Amino acid sequence: MDRKARVAVMLSGSGTTMSSLLFQSRLPDCPYEIVLVASNVREARGLKIAAAEDIPTFAHPHGGLEREAHEVIMHEALKRADAEYIALAGYMRVLTASFVAKWAGRMVNTHPSLLPKFKGLHTHERAIEAGESHGGCSVHIVVPELDAGPLLGQVPVRILPDDTPETLQARVQMAEYQLYPRCLGDYVSRERDPAWLTRRVRERALALPEAEETSSHGMPCFGIAKGKKFAYVSIDHHGDGRTALLIKIDGPDEQAQLIDLDPDRYYRPAYFGDGWIGIRLDLGDTDWEGIADWLQRSWRSVAPKRLTALLDLADEF
Repeated sequence: MDRKARVAVMLSGSGTTMSSLLFQSRLPDCPYEIVLVASNVREARGLKIAAAEDIPTFAHPHGGLEREAHEVIMHEALKRADAEYIALAGYMRVLTASFVAKWAGRMVNTHPSLLPKFKGLHTHERAIEAGESHGGCSVHIVVPELDAGPLLGQVPVRILPDDTPETLQARVQMAEYQLYPRCLGDYVSRERDPAWLTRRVRERALALPEAEETSSHGMPCFGIAKGKKFAYVSIDHHGDGRTALLIKIDGPDEQAQLIDLDPDRYYRPAYFGDGWIGIRLDLGDTDWEGIADWLQRSWRSVAPKRLTALLDLADEF
């Protein structure tokens, strides 16, 4: 299996949700590993569970600290662990927008309701009182607004006639322990999934004027309508095991410079010659703004002047 994504878990309590993520990570096909369990409660039982499983831990109480000051301490611990993602697992602190921004798109959470219903606290009690047929749990990406991020998955749990908030909670937790590891695994592995990577390239390539998608030599390729091609997505081409963007460049000198700069990311694509460069997309850290720039540059190299003139004019504004 390729290198696993590095996930830090933040918690404040018992660590049962963290444990579901941790023990899933021990399965051979799991795409992530837990590299740190961090807490704002020094005595949190979840820290003891993690330590017993040889997972590094970090704790710093928030008492007496401004929220932002405490978050700086937590953020620095997460970065020291080289965490790529954060999984919130009962972390009982509302995070500031500035902290969320630092981990935008790389922090996930679980919530005990079928969002967008019953955001916040007392979800089971509210679901029963509202006469809902189902409670459930949701996994979502964290955004500044509470419990409002894009959904990654949900599991409904039927509400029984004699349910109390406590009995419903027990069953929802069982569903949560199944859902959260699956959603986290799917989410962190998407950056190495050829279909997901191709969609990201497609969105950017087809946003360029008169761009169209076709297929060439089994690869998705993008060109000017009735004109030349400016980009290809290479997926395990001739068994090379890579998912990469192939785009046009100035020539052999630039090709050599890029490969010398980062030989793991850039390579000379077979059969394309010195006027092209391969850019690995499956390393898990793709700069998508940079990819958009590469696509536009390659598009400009083949686009007729009537199109580039319009784009130049738009750039002036």
